Amino acid sequence: MTEQEKKPALLRVNNIEVIYNHVVLVLKGLSLEVPQGEIVSLLGSNGAGKSTTLKAISGFLPLEDGEISDGSIEFMGKNLAGLAPHQIVRQGIFQVLEGRRVFEDLTVEENLSCGAYIRRDRAQVRHDIEKCFSYFPSLKERRKRLAGYLSGGEQQMLAISRALLAQPKLMMLDEPSLGLAPILVDEIFAIIKEINQREGTTILLVEQNAQVALSISSYGYIMENGRMVLDGPVDQLLNDQDVQEFYLGFGQSGEEKSYRDVKHYKRRKRWLS
Repeated sequence: MTEQEKKPALLRVNNIEVIYNHVVLVLKGLSLEVPQGEIVSLLGSNGAGKSTTLKAISGFLPLEDGEISDGSIEFMGKNLAGLAPHQIVRQGIFQVLEGRRVFEDLTVEENLSCGAYIRRDRAQVRHDIEKCFSYFPSLKERRKRLAGYLSGGEQQMLAISRALLAQPKLMMLDEPSLGLAPILVDEIFAIIKEINQREGTTILLVEQNAQVALSISSYGYIMENGRMVLDGPVDQLLNDQDVQEFYLGFGQSGEEKSYRDVKHYKRRKRWLS
C-alpha cells in the first residue's frame, strides 16, 4: 500500500466529465485524489485539461459556459455539486489563478486584506499578514505599493500570500512558474513546500514545469486530452521512461533532449496502449 493510499483523501474527484457550451467535451471521465497534508502535482501539455480540472473544483465553470455533466467532486466527504465559487471558498478551497490576477490598483496590504474577506478575526488577520511577509520579505518592503507596479515574481508571491489569508485547507495553484525567471521559480517553489510543511496546507499544483513540480510533490498525475494517462508516487514517475522523455527532456539513454525533439509523443502515446 502506497502513502497515497494510507492517507485520507481531502479532495476526491470521481470520474467527472466537463462540457463547454453544451457541445465540447473537455474532461472525459477524470478521477484524482489529494490526500490531506500532501502536495500533489497535475501535469500535462497545453490543452490537456489541467486548468479546466481546477475550475471544476472551484466552481468557476458556469462563468465560462461550462458544466460538470457527469461524476462528482467531494471535499472532506461533502459533495460540492451546485455550490458557487464563494461557497466553495468558505468550505476551505482557494485557487490561485493562472497569471496571478492581483488587484493592480490596490496596494499589497489591500490585496492581502481581500484574501481575508470571509474572516472576522481582525487581530489574527493582521498577524497572518505579517506571517506572509516572513515568507516573502520583499512584499513587506512594498506593502504600501500598488500591486500593478510589482514585478511578475512579486505578483506571484502576492497571489500566494492572498490565498494564505483565506486560511485554505486546500490551495490550488495554476501554473505558478509561468513567465518567471528560473531563479524565481526555485525560490517560489521552495516557499510553497515550506508553507505545506509549516502550515499543513494541502496543495494541488498544476504545472507544465514537471521537474520543479515533482521536486516538491509526493504524488503526481499526468493528463493528456482530458484524461489521466499516468499517476503514481513521485519516485515512480521520475523513474518512468515516458515521463523522463516526454516531460523531463531526457532520451532513452539518459541524454538531455530538447522539447522540440520529443513533440512526437502526441502521436506515440505509449502509455495509452
